[in-house]
Amino acid sequence: MLSLDERLRAALAEDIGRGDATTLATIPASQGATAEFLLKEPGVLSGLEVATRVFALVDPAVSVTWTARDGEARTRGPIGTVSGAARSLLTGERLALNLMQRLSGVATQTRRYADALGGGHTRLLDTRKTTPLWRDLEKQAVRHGGGFNHRAGLDDGILIKDNHVAAAGSITEAIRRARDHSYLLKIECEVPDLAGLEEALHARADRVLLDNMSDELLAQAVALRDRLAPHVTLEASGNMTLSRLPRVAASGVDFVSAGALTHSAPALDISLNFIPTPDPAAPEEPS
Repeated sequence: MLSLDERLRAALAEDIGRGDATTLATIPASQGATAEFLLKEPGVLSGLEVATRVFALVDPAVSVTWTARDGEARTRGPIGTVSGAARSLLTGERLALNLMQRLSGVATQTRRYADALGGGHTRLLDTRKTTPLWRDLEKQAVRHGGGFNHRAGLDDGILIKDNHVAAAGSITEAIRRARDHSYLLKIECEVPDLAGLEEALHARADRVLLDNMSDELLAQAVALRDRLAPHVTLEASGNMTLSRLPRVAASGVDFVSAGALTHSAPALDISLNFIPTPDPAAPEEPS
């Protein structure tokens, strides 16, 4: 797994290439600047500390000061400043903003979904439908927004999906094989209907994912679980719109997972406005 710094350096190299041609051509090396981060719409912030690291990798002499924090809901207005060589600020600006806007968008989307669930028994989970190589940051943004993390990857939990069942021959056989393979990992199995749920419960799944079930079926699934295996947790997934979430929570499921937290989150509008300081080496303007 690449470290955060390795990924940020690669992203900077992608953007800078052989050099920031515009900045090198127009901004003297001696010129300093201060710039203000401005939140232009209401949202939940995430990625601030990542942005700080971006500027540190561009130029360790750059100073970033925040008046907000990750996970904080804000309306509009200034949220921090960055000061240092103008060239460094301009070179790091785009990557810092890209990450802040993306991650704050995920956090804001998550907060909307979490609020729609109503703060009761049902918890909101993310999925693996994330941007390649930035999953850890997007999952952190989900936590900033009030959600919880599902599997980080394929290695930290067993989730038997429809194609696993098709290849194994049945829900029962897939769960049996998973149980024989590892007794340390929890086993979750996706089912499309109540018959599949009953089979998964008899096969001793630890959690069952109820895929694309109606609100009525979700309530029936909870009742069936309560009767056959009350210790098993239920996760609802598929077509989890904001307007539907209160009804899903009312069904009594333990978890709701939504890929839209990450794959469909709109970027939050954040800008960086420069307040240039005079270049001490520049000639004075004639009076």
